Amino acid sequence: MSDAIPGPDGRPRCPWGLSTEDYVAYHDTEWGRPVHGDDALYERLCLEAFQSGLSWITILRRREGFRQAFAGFEIAAVAEFTEADKERLLGDVGIIRNRLKIEATVANAQVLADWAPGELDEFIWSYAPDPDTRPAPRTLSEVPAVTDESTALSKALKKRGLRFVGPTTAYALMQACGLVDDHLVDCVARGGA
Repeated sequence: MSDAIPGPDGRPRCPWGLSTEDYVAYHDTEWGRPVHGDDALYERLCLEAFQSGLSWITILRRREGFRQAFAGFEIAAVAEFTEADKERLLGDVGIIRNRLKIEATVANAQVLADWAPGELDEFIWSYAPDPDTRPAPRTLSEVPAVTDESTALSKALKKRGLRFVGPTTAYALMQACGLVDDHLVDCVARGGA
C-alpha cells in the first residue's frame, strides 16, 4: 500500500504535495526534476540553507523576494556583495532575515566565483546515487532525511569552503534537484511524469 493520495484531479500524489496550492504546482512540475547550471544549483543550495529550521512553504512563498534580493542568484553578482548589501538584506522583509544564512550565501558565492564554469554542476551531480540501487518509496517513512551520499556531498562542499551545507540540507538539495527521485511509487510525478 502506498501513502500517495488522490489530488483534485483524482491522480495520486505525495501527501505533502497536496497540503497547499503552492505545493501542488511545486510538487508536480519542479520537485525531483533534474536541475543543471551553476547559478540554478547555487540558488537551490541557498534556498535549502535558508529553509533549515523552517517549513519549505515559508521559503517557496518568498522565492521571488529571494531572487530579487540576491541578484537572481547569479554567483558572480552575489560574490560582489558588500557589507552594505548584507545590511540591506537584513532589512529586506521579502526574505528570511537571518544574519548567519545571509553571510553564508554571500561567502558561498565568493567561493564559487573561483570555480570553473560548470564545476558546481558537475561536482554536485557526481554525488547522485545510481537510481537502480534505490527502490521507489511506498510510504513517507521510507523517505530518508540523510543518506551516505548526502553526507559525502556535505563533507565535500564544506572541504571546498562552503557553509550551511549539512547532510540534511544536502539531501534536501538532492531531492529538489532530481539527483534522487523520492516521489512515492504511485505518485503521478514519479520519474518526471
